[in-house]
Amino acid sequence: MTNNKVLLDWVQEVAELTKPEKVVWITGEEAQLEEIRKEGCSTGELIKLNEEKLPGCYLHRSDTRDVARVEARTFICCKEEKNAGPTNNWMDPQEMYLKLNKLYDGCMKGRTMYIIPFAMGIVGSPFAKYGIEITDSIYVVVSMNIMTRIGTQVLDAIGEDGEFTKGLHSKADLDPEERYIVHFPEDNTIMSINSGYGGNVLLGKKCLALRIASYLGQKEGWMAEHMLILGVENPQGEKRYIAAAFPSACGKTNLAMLIPPEGYRKDGWKVTCVGDDIAWIRIGEDGRLWATNPENGFFGVAPGTNEKSNPNALAATRKNTIFTNVGLNLDDNTVWWEKLDKNPPANSLDWTGKKWDPALGEPMAHPNSRFTAPAKNCPCIAPEFDDAKGVPLSAIVFGGRRAKTAPLVYQSRDWDHGVFVGSIMASETTAAATGAVGVVRRDPMAMLPFCGYNMGDYWQHWLDMGKKISNPPKIFNVNWFRTDEEGNFIWPGFGDNLRVLEWILKRADGKIGARETEIGFIPEPSDINIEGCDIDLDALTGILQVEKEYWKEDIKSIKEFYAKFGDKLPEYLAKEVEAMEERISK
Repeated sequence: MTNNKVLLDWVQEVAELTKPEKVVWITGEEAQLEEIRKEGCSTGELIKLNEEKLPGCYLHRSDTRDVARVEARTFICCKEEKNAGPTNNWMDPQEMYLKLNKLYDGCMKGRTMYIIPFAMGIVGSPFAKYGIEITDSIYVVVSMNIMTRIGTQVLDAIGEDGEFTKGLHSKADLDPEERYIVHFPEDNTIMSINSGYGGNVLLGKKCLALRIASYLGQKEGWMAEHMLILGVENPQGEKRYIAAAFPSACGKTNLAMLIPPEGYRKDGWKVTCVGDDIAWIRIGEDGRLWATNPENGFFGVAPGTNEKSNPNALAATRKNTIFTNVGLNLDDNTVWWEKLDKNPPANSLDWTGKKWDPALGEPMAHPNSRFTAPAKNCPCIAPEFDDAKGVPLSAIVFGGRRAKTAPLVYQSRDWDHGVFVGSIMASETTAAATGAVGVVRRDPMAMLPFCGYNMGDYWQHWLDMGKKISNPPKIFNVNWFRTDEEGNFIWPGFGDNLRVLEWILKRADGKIGARETEIGFIPEPSDINIEGCDIDLDALTGILQVEKEYWKEDIKSIKEFYAKFGDKLPEYLAKEVEAMEERISK
């Protein structure tokens, strides 16, 4: 399979530590994968679904104590604690290695150890990074086949002396008290134990593609970002690309797979999805930023996904998909989750495998149940999805869920100010999520849980990148979630968000004016097309206002957050928040 001595020595070392019954190298060949799926069905790790209605699809159930990412058990282990920063959990690397090695000792006895060579990005492209995930989970093997590009082609790309990320995972005993998802950025190593949930064990996703990659990007002069990438084509056939970052529950997937309003579709507007979650961004020879999606699939939240909310995402799950922790319809061996439709199947099992009883009032699917689907299943996947050079960005968009503070859209004054706008990103909690309404949670660039080093240094990296980009994208902030006095959303959202993207792209091309305000450039209400939209000009004008009193309160919160970073806070950001306060107070 390979003559890479570093890799072979590491595999032998892991096998001696974990003591598996047998070792299997994953080639990426369909025949081998099919045998592994069959084995998964025989052990109960997978359940084959209706081949006619859901061809190639399987149901997987994780342990009931293991259903989400666990930020409290996620660590960045670098030599100096200050380099992990105040927003990451830290432990001394040698101390953590000792702790983990005790847990890995013999953890694969009686099990198969699978070795998965995988690529983030297109094999052979300048963007690509390679990894090896060693695991004892069939679910991981078949899911990594969907989410990444796997097999001998990756070993060939690594070659005899190429770099790769070491990823070690074991389900072990699934003990939540001994669950760890640990990153050693300086060693290019990830170790995960006692979890079987995708977000903790598919090590190519958040672990490599964001936490390790953000560290590598800082060292190597590129950016790993928690951003969707979409293409927008206007009726004149001009295509532009946008990268956008949103915290959870802010409509990220819906925007990535946006369907234009009827009037726009008739006029010839088209929107395509390059990626729904992660963007790797480099400076091109033309001085622009070029972005690629390093993933090969979607790892989406199932509840709430339906024909109305996101038909493209639903269509992506129709074949060769793994569903995790959803309900099982016993009548036709298909799956169901809340808000899929209004007809929950009476004869069904819930996400734990128990008979579902609607009288108990408990959901059939777990609220964080997932689908792992090939990106190429998506009807709106962009033709550039497999383009090794990526796509050029015209705009970067930040967003959050703010009831009153942020206007519908505003543009930063320049790149540096755009970094400030991204650094102060926040969302307000909803009653459904926490029991408390309006608690502001800072999530800069939507990277707070995913930045693999000190976020103060991360912001400085953004500022440094700006000095190197001769033709930078314009930076914007959007807020689809302004509410009226009754708490109803004023902006209709979903496909109508294209109306705002149209203004953004006109600004990026220098084709339209704007009004300068204390926080940045804001559209003239008449410059946003609301023909056929369920909003009038007065309401639109209202959500484009700068609400100074709310901003004054927000500035206090920003200063509190910035204070966590001490002398790591870039000087520009410290000065900019003071300057904004001065402008707002006039």
